[in-house]
Amino acid sequence: MAHGKKYIEAAKLVDRDRIYSPEEAAGLAKETAYVSFDSTVEAHLRLGVDPRHADQMVRGTVVLPHGTGKVVRVAVFAQGDKAQEALKAGADEVGGEDLVKRIEAGWLDFDVALATPDSMGLVGKLGKILGRRGLMPNPKAGTITFDLDRAVREVKGGRVEFKVDKAGIIHTAFGRSSFEAEALVANLAALIDAINRAKPSGAKGQYLKGLTIATTMGPGIRVDLPAVLAAAAAA
Repeated sequence: MAHGKKYIEAAKLVDRDRIYSPEEAAGLAKETAYVSFDSTVEAHLRLGVDPRHADQMVRGTVVLPHGTGKVVRVAVFAQGDKAQEALKAGADEVGGEDLVKRIEAGWLDFDVALATPDSMGLVGKLGKILGRRGLMPNPKAGTITFDLDRAVREVKGGRVEFKVDKAGIIHTAFGRSSFEAEALVANLAALIDAINRAKPSGAKGQYLKGLTIATTMGPGIRVDLPAVLAAAAAA
C-alpha cells in the first residue's frame, strides 16, 4: 500500500523498533495526527485468545474517565415510565412500535441503541437491520437494561464497548487528537484495565500480547503494556 507524503513525514517521527511509555506514545499520537479534522485515537490490542471458542470470547464495556470526544446519539426502545426515564437522562429518540417502524423505513440517525428487556420482542424484528450495523442491543454490552438512567448517562458520557475480532485483536477508539496527553493516557489505562479484567476462563498463557495506538490514518505507535496497567492501578 502506497502512503502519501503527510503519512510518510508523520511515520518518520516513530521508531518502529521501540516500545514507548504511555505518556510518550500519547504525545507522539498527537504529534503524528496530520489530518485536517480532530482525528480519533484508537487502541489495537492483540490478545492470546482464540475467539472461535466460546470460553475465549472477550467482550465488555468501560466508561472512559475523559469521555470519547464524540457526541453520541442514543435511541431507546422503551415505553411508559421507562420511556420518560430515558428522555430525562438525555436519550435522543425514545419509542416502541413507532420507533421500530421508523427504522424499518430507513431511519438510522443514531450511534447506540438501548432497550428494556420487555421491549426486545419488538426490537427482534430489526435483527437484520441493526445486526449488520453492530447496533443490536445486547445484554453483554449493557445495552439491554431497565436501568435506563444510568445506561443513557454512561453512553453519553463516554462508555465504549470492546469486542475481540476473529484475529484475536480488539480495536477501540479511546479519545481524540485534541485531548491532552494526560487524558489520553488515563482513558487508555481505563480501557486496557477493563480488557484485562475481562480475561476469559479459557485463556491460556500470555493474555495481553501487544498494544499499538494510532490516530486516524496515522502511523502505529507501540506502547509498553505493563506501564499502561501500572497507570491504571495508580489511578
